[in-house]
Amino acid sequence: MTDTKNLAWTTKAKIGLAFLAIYLIWGTTFLGIRIAVETIPAFMMAGLRFFSAGGIMMVILLARGGHFPSLRHWRSAAIVGGLMLVGGIGLVSFAEERISSGLAALVVATIPIWITLFGWLGFGGRKPSPQIFTGLGLGFVGIILLFAPSIDADNDQLAGMGIVFIGAVFFAIGSLYSRRVPLPIDTRMSTASEMLAAGILLLGVSLLLGEPSRLDIGEISLRSILAVIYLTIFGSIIGYTAYLWLLKTVEPTKVSTNFYVNPVIAVFMGWLVADENVSLPMLFATIVILAGVAVINTKLPH
Repeated sequence: MTDTKNLAWTTKAKIGLAFLAIYLIWGTTFLGIRIAVETIPAFMMAGLRFFSAGGIMMVILLARGGHFPSLRHWRSAAIVGGLMLVGGIGLVSFAEERISSGLAALVVATIPIWITLFGWLGFGGRKPSPQIFTGLGLGFVGIILLFAPSIDADNDQLAGMGIVFIGAVFFAIGSLYSRRVPLPIDTRMSTASEMLAAGILLLGVSLLLGEPSRLDIGEISLRSILAVIYLTIFGSIIGYTAYLWLLKTVEPTKVSTNFYVNPVIAVFMGWLVADENVSLPMLFATIVILAGVAVINTKLPH
């Protein structure tokens, strides 16, 4: 009995730490991406980030006796990585050449809605309960309240928002698809293979778009380099591993609540690093967002 209780407590602790990682780390990656793409083309930056992260993890895991993924696993990894990292993060990075990191976070916050709807309609999931719908609604309203005052309706910004919107849909589909396909049992190896495959695909996209010909190595700033390093280690290796593990451990709707908390962290980082103003409407929106997260994650008594 004691061993069972200890195991349950350990699992809860791991879940708590994993949520903390995706909440805090991924909340700062929007600013990190924005800084990185200041002097490095978006798809090239994302490709280097994921290729490096996946390669580092793969080498370490194989050195520790891990099994190299089979061809079947690589095929699944390429599809999942293509959806979540190329279509998702790659497009977000591309859009942040045009829009602010906070606005990108706002659009990304629609992912829980797509995960819930696609999971129900196309992936055999259960119909969301009224409680889940209420939580999703609160969170989305809070996100709108958070950034609506700062949205300017210029064409470049609208194009950037549209790009992130498409990326959000890709990321949601990839998240759900990853639960149904054969991937390495070891979550770390699964993460490494997906990032490595996505890194190769992103670098291919970069080449097709002619990004290397537009790159001026002498113009690459130190802050952009440091941002890529941060995104590689924390955003990719730590954050993405935690996210995939949570997808296999708890309900995807609960995992997707990080997309509500992330914009809150993005606002705070904008205030702390970029000296952006934090107004009372922003604070009110933050309360609404966190209320939505609480509604989704709280079990009601039967």
